[in-house]
Parts: sequence; C-alpha cells; structure tokens
Amino acid sequence: MAVYTDVGDDELRAFVADYDIGALISYSGIAEGVENSNFLIRTERGSYILTLYEQRVSPEDLPFFISLMEHLARRGVTCPQPLQTRRGEALRTLCGRPAAMVSFLEGMWPRRVQPFHCAALGEALGTLHLAGADFALRRTNALSVGAWPELARACGDSADSVRPGLADFLEEECTYLEANWPSDLPVGIIHADLFPDNVFFLGDRLSGLIDFYFACTDAFAYDLGICLNAWCFEPDGSFNLTKGRHLISRYQAVRPLSSPEARALPLLARGGALRFLLTRLYDWLNQRQGALVKPKDPLEYLAKLRFHQSVRDAASYGLATAVSK
Repeated sequence: MAVYTDVGDDELRAFVADYDIGALISYSGIAEGVENSNFLIRTERGSYILTLYEQRVSPEDLPFFISLMEHLARRGVTCPQPLQTRRGEALRTLCGRPAAMVSFLEGMWPRRVQPFHCAALGEALGTLHLAGADFALRRTNALSVGAWPELARACGDSADSVRPGLADFLEEECTYLEANWPSDLPVGIIHADLFPDNVFFLGDRLSGLIDFYFACTDAFAYDLGICLNAWCFEPDGSFNLTKGRHLISRYQAVRPLSSPEARALPLLARGGALRFLLTRLYDWLNQRQGALVKPKDPLEYLAKLRFHQSVRDAASYGLATAVSK
C-alpha cells in the first residue's frame, strides 16, 4: 500500500457520503507497499480502507478483484469485503482514479516472521486455492513468464547502475525460464502477492488476507513459490529451512502437491524471485515524484534468485512428505 494521489477533504466527504456508513470523522494515508493509493477511513460507524488504483492495476480487471473477494468470503476466507453505495456501486471514481471502499480487517502483519507464521500462512494459502476452485471468472497473470523479457528490456542498460552486469544476467535468466517454464501444472485462482504485509495476525492466529489486486489464474505451486521467497528468507539472505518446512507441510495438509508440482517447485520459486526482482528494479529506476513510499531494494531478490539457481529439488525448501501422483 502507498499514497500517490492526494485526496482533498471536501472530495473525500462527498465520496464517503454516498455510502451508508455514517459521516467521515478522520482519514490518513497508508504509506506501505508500492502499488496503489490507500487511506484508512474512520466514520461514525467504523473503519474502512479506501483504495485508488494506480500503476499496474488495469481498470478492466477491477470487477474480477471485487467479485473474487466476495466469492472467497462466502467460501470461508477472511478478506476485505467491498462496500456498495446506496445505488449499489462497488467501483467508482475519485480524483480521476478508479476507487473502491472495503471493510477493515483487525490485526497486524508480522514484522519478524516466525515459523508459526509460516505454518498459518501455508494453511491459509491452501484454503485460498481450494476456495477459488468454483470461481467463474478468469484473469491472465500479466506478470508471468511471458512478461518478464519486456520488463527486463524496459529496465535496459540502466540495470547496470544498480549492479554491474545485471542487464545481461536478467536477459539470460529470462531466456532460461521461458525455455523451461512448466505448462502442465494444476491451475486456478492464486493471490500472487502474499507478502507478510498482506497477511494479518491477532496474536498467533491468522486473522485475514488483504490486497488481492494481483490475483489471477495461474499455477497453484507458483503461488507457493512466491510465498517461499517472501516468508522464508532471513535478513542476511539465508533460506530458513524450518520456515519452509512449516509453510509447505501445512499447505499440503490442506491441498497436497502433485509430483509434477513438487519437481517444478525450485523453478517456480526461481521465477517468483525474478518477477519481483524485475518489478522492484523497474520501480527503483522509475521512482515517482511525490510518492509517500520508497521503492524496495531489488537486490534482495537478486540474492534470492541466486539461491534458487543452486537448488536441485524441493527438499531444499523443506518438502519432506510424500506427494500425490
């Protein structure tokens, strides 16, 4: 989450007045994340999140995201619920941006990830994948393997200003992953961005998942690979096998991995690292004036990618149980 678009008091009061949630009391920007403008809204009846969609979110995709959150909640996944105006509108426009209000989830995201956090995440991820099985809409992953070469070219030789030789490295990695990316794995609805700041806890209990604006139809195991990247590395860059084991085992307790998924997991985790390396690198090289957030360091994901290049099988991530055929 972040703030790129400033919203005036009068504009916001008029916007909130269209909902049956009472008068606006206060609001504040949420300066976390890198994608959209987000505000914590407090009214006479409670707290809500206002999102103005920017950058990589296409307005054509917004009905998918809104419907998905509603569907997942009906299937037992705790996630924000879109609010509708008195006229039944969930998607609107504010300050020239597509905008929506959603319910507020109680909890905090874990600043220091522990193995029990990873276990709870694994269960929630498996539940999410099963809950989306009968969701009727589909959305292509616009940031999957086919998009990575274009992102690398958009960064161009400027990548070498971040790390000498990085431009050639990215070109080689894109070529390798395109040639070897699996195409026959089980697919369905994935979150595709389930970082710690998108997962809330109350004490040691997972209380909800947020930020579904990269959700799409893709390989389930790719989502697991993204989570391994986001949750199981230590600040010094080392992979924490205990965290990986907790994450995978609890995921498998809900949705067992197939043998092809287990074999592909190192490649999928490697691809997940490249995806976030590229988007972070692009944002680092194209910083937006006035944004209340600093782009995240892309080199964190270069180190993770190099780790995945050395991995031979999923046991290196903590996969210890038998997998289904």
